[in-house]
Amino acid sequence: MRDLSKAGYLGIFSELDATVAAIEGLRKAKFKELVTFSPLPRHELEDALDEPQSPVRMFTLVGGLTGTATGFALPIWTSLDWPLMTGGKPIISTPAFVVIAFELTILFGALSTVVGLLINARLPRTRPTIVYDPSFSADRFGVFVVPPAGREAEAKRILEESGAVEVREQAEEVPSGKA
Repeated sequence: MRDLSKAGYLGIFSELDATVAAIEGLRKAKFKELVTFSPLPRHELEDALDEPQSPVRMFTLVGGLTGTATGFALPIWTSLDWPLMTGGKPIISTPAFVVIAFELTILFGALSTVVGLLINARLPRTRPTIVYDPSFSADRFGVFVVPPAGREAEAKRILEESGAVEVREQAEEVPSGKA
C-alpha cells in the first residue's frame, strides 16, 4: 500500500460502477498514485487498478527453497560430523532426509510468507492513515489520488465527473511536534 500521508483528493462513491469509472478515468489521465477503499473485496476494482501480482509469492518460494536446502544440509552435516555405520547403509542416505527437508520446506515457506506479507503491507503502521472514512466499512467506496504538482484540478474534476458523492481535499500530515 502506498503512503497515505501525502496531500491528495479522496472521492467517496456510493456505487461500484462509478468507482470503476473514476479509476479508469484517472488511469487514462496517467495518474499513478491511486488507493482504493471498499467495504468488501471486488474484482472489478482490482481489474481497474491493474496492479502487478503480489511479490509475496517470491518470499514464499525463497523461503521454501531455503527450507529444502536446510532440510538436507543439516542432517548431512550432522551425519558427516558424527558418522554411525548402521547395518552397512551409507552415511549419507538421502531418502532418510526427505522427511526433514519436506517439513523445513513447509515451515520456512510459511514463515517467509508471513514476513513477506508484513513487509509488503508495511505493517505495523507507525502513523495513522489520514484518508480513511468510516463509511468505507459500511456501504461506500473510496478512491484516493495523489496528483502531481499542477494537476490537482484535473484530478478533482475526474472524480466529480465520475459520480463521486463527495470529493475531499486531504492535506499533508504534519508529524507531531513539528509545525
